[in-house]
Amino acid sequence: MAMNDMSRSARKRESEALQKLGTELVRLPETELMRIPLPEELAEAIVLARRLPKGGGLRRQMQHIGALMRRVDAAPIRDSLAELHAEHGAAADVQHQIERWRDRLLAEGNGAVDALLADYPHADGTRLRQLVAEALGERSRSKPPRAARVLFRYLRDAVLR
Repeated sequence: MAMNDMSRSARKRESEALQKLGTELVRLPETELMRIPLPEELAEAIVLARRLPKGGGLRRQMQHIGALMRRVDAAPIRDSLAELHAEHGAAADVQHQIERWRDRLLAEGNGAVDALLADYPHADGTRLRQLVAEALGERSRSKPPRAARVLFRYLRDAVLR
């Protein structure tokens, strides 16, 4: 439905949603912003907004971005942002999975190593057992968790392989 065919309150809600979308685009890291299909004028306005200090100039630039957003098809932009959010969510899920494995290895020891090797047969069981023993030794001596961090990195490599 075109903006002109909507009620006044619906147009206002849509304008606010587009303004919020523009704000989200300004806050994206540069590498992620480059993955979003943006018209040149909108991309330039976003780059300019990133350089402005907080204040009236930035507020006016954000209003300008909102106006530009109302003239473009926002669906491809929303779809690209949804993909980015899904990728971030998947990466966070993997991170949490690795943390759970590390915690389980430190709590259960060799039984957990065997379970991990069943799920990830390419992992080196000897190395895993060594890292777990080092991390447990550090923990018992109240040392900083250097070995636990090494274990985490090893697990990350094994899981993402």
